[in-house]
Amino acid sequence: MNLTLELTTEQVIDLVQQMPPEEKFLVVRALTKETPAEREERMKYAESKVRELCAQRGLDWDAMTEDERLYFIDDLVHEDRECNR
Repeated sequence: MNLTLELTTEQVIDLVQQMPPEEKFLVVRALTKETPAEREERMKYAESKVRELCAQRGLDWDAMTEDERLYFIDDLVHEDRECNR
């Protein structure tokens, strides 16, 4: 006999909040699992978007140093200031 329990999102969150920290971690880990192929696909997509943003600003991602890349990403994250490199 199979039973189905229907819970709202709020109820699920409340249940997880009641769990010990170690078990919460296992829940989060299970929810965020992805295959290596999915991760690779996501990274390729993100890289293509970063390259597009660089090109829009007249920059070449491949020619940038590690520090320049970090500065560029920092500027993207902090939208309150203008990207000027």
